[in-house]
Amino acid sequence: RILVELDESSGVATMKFKSPPVNSLSLDFLTEFCISLEKLENNRACRGVIFTSAIPRIFSSGLDITEMCGKSPEHLAEFWRAVQEMWLRLYGSDMVTVAAVNGSSPAGGCLLALSCDYRIMVENPKFSIGLNEAQLGIVAPFWFKDTFVNVVGHRVAERSLQLGSLHPAPEALELGLVDELVAEEKLQERAGAVMAQWLALPDHARQLTKSMMRKAVLDRLAAHREEDIQNFISFTSKESIQKSLRMYMEMLKKRK
Repeated sequence: RILVELDESSGVATMKFKSPPVNSLSLDFLTEFCISLEKLENNRACRGVIFTSAIPRIFSSGLDITEMCGKSPEHLAEFWRAVQEMWLRLYGSDMVTVAAVNGSSPAGGCLLALSCDYRIMVENPKFSIGLNEAQLGIVAPFWFKDTFVNVVGHRVAERSLQLGSLHPAPEALELGLVDELVAEEKLQERAGAVMAQWLALPDHARQLTKSMMRKAVLDRLAAHREEDIQNFISFTSKESIQKSLRMYMEMLKKRK
């Protein structure tokens, strides 16, 4: 589900999501993601990772709804722990992380991009990005919200989260949700150039600065992990939420 290539001469790895049809964050995908990231973290030759998609027009559609629909509390707990692990690893990574967003990126896909150090998106108004959980009748967890606020500020985050907004690429740039837009054919080249700029700094200074900026948010989830899992289970298990999820899955089937 994830293709990893490491260029040892530059110290830069590329992680390409290849989990058709839409790179949804299933339990299997999340597990593979964490293992791949951990291997790169432990490889001294690797200093930075570029995340992108091998599937046209979609970066990642976010959490896999089938993992939440009609599942046991045990399965929900396992799934949610994997989502937490993905974020803790990526947001807290010592490596330079660049999201090369080459398609739409709603909900958990947006969280993936937000967790990186830098976001470059393809300049196409048909591609959108945002935490649109409210549209599905679900609530973005506090750590999704914290990550979002740290990128775009409180007011933009509050409005966007309440409305469950998906922002087209030009608007995402305007709001600071992405750092720059480029033509699709220039995306990889630009991601490499940005990465080189970040890697020109001594690692230890950059890593300590990153940790200082992000530690409080990471610590908050680490301290409340089990409580967050229980909240997710009790919320997701509600019949009204299950009904919303079933309706959303039906809508997706009709679209196909």
